[in-house]
Amino acid sequence: MLARTPDPVRVCVPVTLLTATGFTILELVREQTGTAGFLVGLGLALLPVPPLMAAFRWLGRAAPAPWRQLMFCFGWGACTAALIAILANSFATEWIAAATTDPFDADRFGSVAIAPVVEESAKAAALLFVFAFRRRQFTGPADGFVLAGFTATGFACTENVLYLGNAFEEDLAKGTGVLDSVTAATFFVRAVLSPFAHPLFTVLTGLGFGMAAVGAGRVRGAGPPLLGLGLAMGLHALWNGSSHFGEYGFYAVYGCVMVPAFALLLGLAVRIRRHRLRAVAAELSVYARAGWLGPAEVPALASMPARSLARALARRSGGRPAARAVSRYAADAAALALLRRHARQSAAPDWEFAVRERELLDRLWLRRATAGPVLARAAVLEELLPPWYDPLAGPHTPQPPQATREPLATLPSQAFARPPAPTTPAQARPPTPATTAVPSPRTPALSASVRP
Repeated sequence: MLARTPDPVRVCVPVTLLTATGFTILELVREQTGTAGFLVGLGLALLPVPPLMAAFRWLGRAAPAPWRQLMFCFGWGACTAALIAILANSFATEWIAAATTDPFDADRFGSVAIAPVVEESAKAAALLFVFAFRRRQFTGPADGFVLAGFTATGFACTENVLYLGNAFEEDLAKGTGVLDSVTAATFFVRAVLSPFAHPLFTVLTGLGFGMAAVGAGRVRGAGPPLLGLGLAMGLHALWNGSSHFGEYGFYAVYGCVMVPAFALLLGLAVRIRRHRLRAVAAELSVYARAGWLGPAEVPALASMPARSLARALARRSGGRPAARAVSRYAADAAALALLRRHARQSAAPDWEFAVRERELLDRLWLRRATAGPVLARAAVLEELLPPWYDPLAGPHTPQPPQATREPLATLPSQAFARPPAPTTPAQARPPTPATTAVPSPRTPALSASVRP
């Protein structure tokens, strides 16, 4: 959530790994499908990718994760996880065939017992790396949901290239027509009927990591990720084995298991998104009462239509730079709200809370001159403000007489830390006191000359 100077080692190692595994997996798939099959399979496999990425991005828009992190997860699934799966599955199938002297039984056993374990473990490794090295990115189940979705989408894309490429080569050899081809049937089953299969499996693992990141006690340990991984493997095995359950086994598993599970997770995703937006509204109201935000900004920041309208208003008046400033302002505000919620609900002390809070508040303050007015205007246009609010009175409109002004929300005292000693002139201000109060803004009003 916080902007940091990238560590060259932490940047070069993932890029090098993904590049090496990417070239390797592309060459392996091309060898198995042929050049023509590879190109056709790649073109068809890319079709369901944008809708899936847009759907998962929609879920995470309340507090968006950095694109470089999402692209890392997608690249890991498409390159590294796919390479691990191809090599491990091929080795296991050949070993079982040699041991049983029955290639059919080896292939069936490999698809049901070996492939789910290997593939789900390979995809879960991306989530484990983010969880271990970018723990702050996990602010709830929604983050695990989104990261798992991008990882599984990348993996499914590479797997579809392999299946569709092989199907095209088979049709090319037999001279089959387009409508009666294996390629058309494979595309319908994998890209139209069940494009959500791999994301559905891996999302269970992502939800486990998200619960572990915000849980307390036993919930904070390795139990939720392992439980989610086990459920993902079991559902994956059931899906792979559906074709071995008789003539109508595939349709039975699809209609009785996959579709209800997809509907359940879709409803859960909508609920998680709404819960996150409510948390943004509740936590940002604390900073609005302290003077960091205008009262009209809070309902706008907690409404995705209002955010979109604010970006459009900013783009109309200030161009793309102003629209980007509004987007970053909204992302920082959501990150601040989730940071405070996590510190308030966490049983363990967060010794870096004050420093991270101050960094986000400073970034909000620098962009408020650009983002604040358009967000307030969007709140008025979307009718998000109470009837008593007067937008012409400015950001310090008092509440109605009958309303009771609540005291400033507080956090547990152990959630705050002693800030480090200032190392730059910009940090040479009095440190944030180790109390439960929200720090006050540096000045009572913004200067119109502040640039985003």
